Amino acid sequence: MAVHLVRHARPLVEPGRPPHTWGLDPAGFDEVWALRESGRLPRRAAWLSSPEPKAVGTAQLLTDGEVAVLDGLREHVRESTQWLEDFQAVVRRAFAAPDESAHPGWEPLAACRERVVRAVDAVLADHDGDEVVLVGHGTAWTLVAAHLRGEAPDLDRWERLGMPDVIRVDDPRRGPRAR
Repeated sequence: MAVHLVRHARPLVEPGRPPHTWGLDPAGFDEVWALRESGRLPRRAAWLSSPEPKAVGTAQLLTDGEVAVLDGLREHVRESTQWLEDFQAVVRRAFAAPDESAHPGWEPLAACRERVVRAVDAVLADHDGDEVVLVGHGTAWTLVAAHLRGEAPDLDRWERLGMPDVIRVDDPRRGPRAR
């Protein structure tokens, strides 16, 4: 069993709207289709997605099968519409002080961690032994991968994540044997 944590494709950035409302940038569809054909995702799996449009859109481009939408898989809530030039530094601050809001309009990262870890643990319990593909977001998946591996969040890996990209965790119920 493996869990495939897929980060969504490039969003169509609309600075006047909160990021959770953004859809996909059609200019990034080729990268999604390349991932679909890459062999990095299982042919048979349970597919679930965050409810955010950019995640649902990515999932729909990656599979012809059913994709369940699960609210608990949504990204770290960032209601602010203020565009951040120092986005990576603010996210790193969120990881450094997870019980505090790193920016006005952002939920504390601990709340995101609690939500996504609970949702993923429930999915794994429901799909025991099955391959699972979860389509969502970089920050949330960094938290989930750390939880499943029993390690600290890998922020350098978070910074290198592409859009789309995959973090694969093998045998998540058997300890930190991941790649």
